[in-house]
Amino acid sequence: MMDALLQLDHSLFLAIHLGLACDLLDFLLPLFRNKLFWAPLYVYLLAAVWYQHRKVFWGFILAVAMLVTVSDTLSSKVVKPVVERLRPCRTPGLMEEVRPLVGCGGGYSFTSSHATNHFALAVFLMGTFSRKRKKTRWLWLLWAGVISISQIYVGVHFPLDILGGTLLGCLVGWGILRLYRDISIYYGQLHL
Repeated sequence: MMDALLQLDHSLFLAIHLGLACDLLDFLLPLFRNKLFWAPLYVYLLAAVWYQHRKVFWGFILAVAMLVTVSDTLSSKVVKPVVERLRPCRTPGLMEEVRPLVGCGGGYSFTSSHATNHFALAVFLMGTFSRKRKKTRWLWLLWAGVISISQIYVGVHFPLDILGGTLLGCLVGWGILRLYRDISIYYGQLHL
């Protein structure tokens, strides 16, 4: 059963990494996984919270810092060393087929820390901005999904790494959101 699942994972990886290969995606997807590419979005988000919700700004910053710390630590320092799964670009029998669009990266592959961190942030932001922006809050999941799929496309993660990171990230995001809401209610502050 496990061998069949890993074979399917390898096949899906090749379908995305090689099957979707084109010049446009070769240019865009390495950018999408780079945190500096998203810096304007982060600055805009911080400015919007500062100007529109100054009362909760520092609580929001603390919650996001806690969220990123917890999600990244769980993925990088807990799950990856336990699972010890090689990245596609380091997997014997597969690494010869990988097109090097970015550096292979150090460490192990499962779970994807990009997926974990971005889905944790997406779930948290969906929950904190849920009241005023109901129609657009789902864009956070799309954003996290594009960043995560980019990891497969550039050759540094398998689809199961992304799925595991997505699930872990959603769980962490939901947990920190619950904690943030409970503290906000206790101290009488409204969320965004």
